[in-house]
Amino acid sequence: MKAWDTVVVFLATMMVAKVDAKIYGRCELAMKLEKAGLNGFKGYTIGDWMCMAHYGSGFDTSFVNHNPDGSSDYGIFQLNSAWWCDNGVTPTWNLCHVNCRDLLNRHLLDDILCAKHVISSIKGMTAWDSWTQHCNGHDLSDWLKGCNMSVRIDSKKMRL
Repeated sequence: MKAWDTVVVFLATMMVAKVDAKIYGRCELAMKLEKAGLNGFKGYTIGDWMCMAHYGSGFDTSFVNHNPDGSSDYGIFQLNSAWWCDNGVTPTWNLCHVNCRDLLNRHLLDDILCAKHVISSIKGMTAWDSWTQHCNGHDLSDWLKGCNMSVRIDSKKMRL
């Protein structure tokens, strides 16, 4: 019966999420993240955020990744159900005090607040494998090219 409950919760989440989901364009997302104050937050640039989101979700707010440990990653920033949100299935710490399905819509405020909480932890952006594998130590200036934005591109934060 538990397996059936999991399937029902998953399907219901996916149906609700697809209604209000969005795949953001590169410049549109960069401007939203800059407006939300992410440029320079904890020493990370919009380039860091853009690179991490691209390799994690492809800028798709409805993206869900199911992990081998039974947890899932949700939304544009791929926030994990074991740590950051509650999906009703995975045992969780729910450190962002948010329902995982609320991370699957076009409204980014809850995603951004939770992501700020994640990088405020001791791990910073290394909490995301996508950032560690594809972004850390790389030139991130291309993420803002042609976006008509005047933000600092190179992070001054010491990277691992």
